[in-house]
Amino acid sequence: MIYKSINNKRYHNFGRYLKNVFGERIFKVCVDGGFTCPNRDGSKGRGGCIYCNNDSFKPGTVEVKKTITQQLNEGMDYQRIRYGAKKFIAYFQPFSNTYDRVENLEPMYKEALSHPDVVGLSIGTRPDCVSDETLDLLEDLAQKTHLWIEYGLQSMHDKTLDYINRGHGLKEFHETYHKTRQRKGIHICVHVIHGLPFETKEMMLDTIKYLADLDIDGIKIHQLHVVKNTIMKKMYENGEFTLPSLEEYLDLVSSSLELLSPRVVIQRLFGLGPLDILIAPSWHLGKGQFNTLIDEYLEKIDCYQGKNHKYFDTLDNLPPFRDFLPVMNR
Repeated sequence: MIYKSINNKRYHNFGRYLKNVFGERIFKVCVDGGFTCPNRDGSKGRGGCIYCNNDSFKPGTVEVKKTITQQLNEGMDYQRIRYGAKKFIAYFQPFSNTYDRVENLEPMYKEALSHPDVVGLSIGTRPDCVSDETLDLLEDLAQKTHLWIEYGLQSMHDKTLDYINRGHGLKEFHETYHKTRQRKGIHICVHVIHGLPFETKEMMLDTIKYLADLDIDGIKIHQLHVVKNTIMKKMYENGEFTLPSLEEYLDLVSSSLELLSPRVVIQRLFGLGPLDILIAPSWHLGKGQFNTLIDEYLEKIDCYQGKNHKYFDTLDNLPPFRDFLPVMNR
């Protein structure tokens, strides 16, 4: 029997994963710890990646002048009203959230975890910003809470990473991934961007194949955004590259899902850029609309996560669902 459905979805979505772990819906709340990036502060470069305007993924409720607790309370209040949310994961999102000494990181992470409604941490960072001492801290915290580290890779191709001024290559990611994988309890999510300049469909899917072979825990995929106040905006307006159409992007997403093991948690398939700074693409879709669109598309073409994955493609070969959920210390 072909494995086509995970909890009535054709992919292993994050919301359902969290509900299976905690027994209820869990929501992320973004916080800003006031971090920067080695590609901005001069240690590796200035200006950051050519597509980067941090306002494109920074919610309005996040302000670095506020304490971690204040940011959490404001974000929670919004989600309680809108979604009836009760429990949350504190998401350290803007810039590189491990880019500091451990003695500065630890009190911020622990402040977030001290909130009575926080049940986990998610920490977004770069693979070149994680020391052994930081991994020691994260491993210790992972024994007490549900912890994800999110590594921005974007592409496995060094020529692409060089072009977008990423400031690190595949080697740094590969080494950091394996060091992290050796630590107990830390779940690893990887960020990938489809549509980076001059990448073909084959190149983008090579990145997915590489991550599938690593047996990552989770992935975030989103389309390239061209936003104001970036180098990429000028390149796009000068016609130096084009973006995938919506139809092409749906094809990329479906092809990506087919290559990934069903055990991989899909944290995101689509990104939203604030309309006041977004230049392209102009698809005029909200998160719910896109999720419906991708569900319909996957059904139409009979696509499901793991269809072309080389390890698990049948129910008989797939480990029981509970076998690859994290062990929780309640």
